[in-house]
Amino acid sequence: MSAVSEPSPRTVPRPQPTSLSDLFWSMTWLALQGFGGVLAVVQRVLVDEKGWLTNEEFIEDWAVAQILPGPNVVNLALMIGDRYFGLRGGLAALAGILTFPLLVVLVVAALFASVADMPMAQGALKGMGAVSAGLIAAVGLRLVTALKANVMSAGVCIALATMTFIAIAILRIPLAWVLLGLGALATLWAYRQIGAIEQSNKGGKS
Repeated sequence: MSAVSEPSPRTVPRPQPTSLSDLFWSMTWLALQGFGGVLAVVQRVLVDEKGWLTNEEFIEDWAVAQILPGPNVVNLALMIGDRYFGLRGGLAALAGILTFPLLVVLVVAALFASVADMPMAQGALKGMGAVSAGLIAAVGLRLVTALKANVMSAGVCIALATMTFIAIAILRIPLAWVLLGLGALATLWAYRQIGAIEQSNKGGKS
């Protein structure tokens, strides 16, 4: 009597934008929430709510978006749109990120111009700055756990982040030099680790 083979588990489809309009409105909603703390919002929306990216993928894509010219979230939106729908997706994501927030900013700027010199308005801006810094720090702490799966190891990543903070915030070294110096070291170390993993896998198969 032949054994009954168990059915193979069905692969759960990866969440992704269903259409260009879905991409556009998702990016619009993301951008409208991002006053002063867009990093916190973009991670929550794309990873926790939409599931379009994992934490590890978000860290890698955000790192690329940061070193490219232009606003980080705009670069990320272009990358995600192009990934799913090509050039049309990139343009749809770009329009979603910029259109309605631009209108809101213009209206707020016109209204704020009449009260910009008031102590209450200045105090509100200082308070919002503190909250924004807290939001960014909170997201950074949440993403630390994703470094465990990084090919460079969590310890090396934390060391590089610490050196970057010291170089920029304390020593006031220009960002371009920090990217060229620490960025090059990080790239070489990652290349070495990937090579070691590939060699290990080849040795295991032989």
